[in-house]
Amino acid sequence: MSRTIDNAPYTAFHRRLALACSGGPLLDGYILSIVGVALIGMRPELGLSTADVSLIGAAALVGMFVGGALFGVLTDKIGREVMYTADLIVMIVCSVLSFWVDAVWALTLLRFVLGMAVAADYPIATSLLAEWLPAKHRGRLLGQQIIAWYAGAVLAYLTGYLFLTFGGPGSWRWMLGSSTVLCVVFLVIRRGSPESPRWLAANGRVGDAVRLVEKHLGVKVDGRELMPEPTAPGAPTGLRLLMTPPYRRRTLFCGLFFLCQVGPLFAMLTFGPQLLEAFGMPGGTVLETLGTGLISLVFLLGCYPALRLIDTWGRRPVIIRSFALMIVPLAVLGLFPDAPAAVVVVALCAYAFLCGGPNVLDWTYPNELFPTEIRATAVGVATSVSRIGAAVGTYLLPLSLSGIGTGPTMLIAAGVTACGLLVSVLWAEETRGTALGAAATTPGTAPRKARAARPAPQPVR
Repeated sequence: MSRTIDNAPYTAFHRRLALACSGGPLLDGYILSIVGVALIGMRPELGLSTADVSLIGAAALVGMFVGGALFGVLTDKIGREVMYTADLIVMIVCSVLSFWVDAVWALTLLRFVLGMAVAADYPIATSLLAEWLPAKHRGRLLGQQIIAWYAGAVLAYLTGYLFLTFGGPGSWRWMLGSSTVLCVVFLVIRRGSPESPRWLAANGRVGDAVRLVEKHLGVKVDGRELMPEPTAPGAPTGLRLLMTPPYRRRTLFCGLFFLCQVGPLFAMLTFGPQLLEAFGMPGGTVLETLGTGLISLVFLLGCYPALRLIDTWGRRPVIIRSFALMIVPLAVLGLFPDAPAAVVVVALCAYAFLCGGPNVLDWTYPNELFPTEIRATAVGVATSVSRIGAAVGTYLLPLSLSGIGTGPTMLIAAGVTACGLLVSVLWAEETRGTALGAAATTPGTAPRKARAARPAPQPVR
C-alpha cells in the first residue's frame, strides 16, 4: 500500500490529471444528450417510428454495457496509459461518420460503438486518477468527474438549441457530428499523462513506478510500499476475483445502486423534450430543449453540495439519504400527472438536485472498494450493470409514455429508486478518509474515520 501517494501534497499535477480524466464523462454526457435534441429534426426527416427512436436512444447504452465489462478487464491487463487516447480516436471517427448517416441501422451501429468507447474511458480514466490522488482529496476529485458529465449534457442542450434556432433543416447532422470537436480538445489535453504507478508496481515495474512518483509528485518513495499485497498461487483474478466472497457483495452493490440511479435519470435526459411534452408543456422544439437543458443544469448543481457532504457526513449517509429523498418528487409526478407546469418543473428539478449524492459516488465507490489488480475491471462491471438499467429505461420510456401514460411511468421510476435505497441501506460501506489500499483490501465495513495520517513526505531536493 502506498502511504506516499495517499499522503502526498495536492499539486497542479493532480488538477491537470483530473481535467484530462474528465474528458470521458463530459463526452458521455454530451453524446448521450445531443441525440435527444437531434431526434427532433431527425424523426420527420428520416420517418422514424417510436421503436426506431427508442432503438437509437438505447444503442449507445447497450454499447456501454459491452464496452465497460470488456475494456475494464483489458485495462487491468495492459495498463491505463495504453488505452487512454485510443478510445478518443474511436469517438472521433464515429462522430464524423454520424454526420453522413441516412439509415436507422447505420446510426444505431455508430451509437453502439460510441457507447463502447465512452464506457472504455470510465475504467481507464477513473482508475488512473484514483491511483494518483491523495486520500484527502480522492472523494472530491473522483466525484467531480460526474460534474463533467452534466456539463457535457448542458453543453449538448445549449448546442442543440443553437442549431435548432439558427441551423434550419438538416441541423441534426451537425449536432451528431459536433462531438468531434470535444474529442479533439481532450485528445490534446491528455498528451503526456503518465501511467499509474500502482499498476506498474503491481505488474513488476517497480523502478518505473518509483521514477514516475518522484517526477510528478516531487517526493521520494520506497518501491516496496508501492507493491500490492501478495496473492496465493492459483488465486482468482479479474472477473473471477470480483465474484469471490470478499468482493461479491461490493460488486453487486456498486452495480445495483448505479443501475437504480441512472435508469430513470438517463431516460429523462435522453428524452427530456418528449417527457416535458407528455406533461403538457408547449410542443415544438425550443421550449422543450431549453426546459431539458435547465433540468440538466440542476443535475449539475446538485453535485456541488454532495461533494462536500461525502467528506463531512461520509459516503454511506449521503447515498442513503439522497435515494430516500429522490423518491418523493418522482412519487408526486406519478400521483399527480396533471399537475400545473410549475409543479412539474419544480418536481423534476428537485429530483435532479437530490441525485447529487449517488452521482458523485458513481465512480468513487468502485474505485475505492477494489484493489489495483481489479480496480478497472470493477469500474467497468459497475458501468456495464448500470447501463442495463439505463438502456432498458431509455428504450421503454417513450413506449411507456404512449402506452400507460406519464403517471404510471413516474411511479415505476420511483420504484426503481426505492430499490436503490434498499441496496444502499443493506450494503453501502464507509470509506471516507481511508487510504486507498486499506479501503480496497478490507472486506466488510471500512472504518468510518480516517486512519492517522503519517507525516507528509519530504520533497525531493
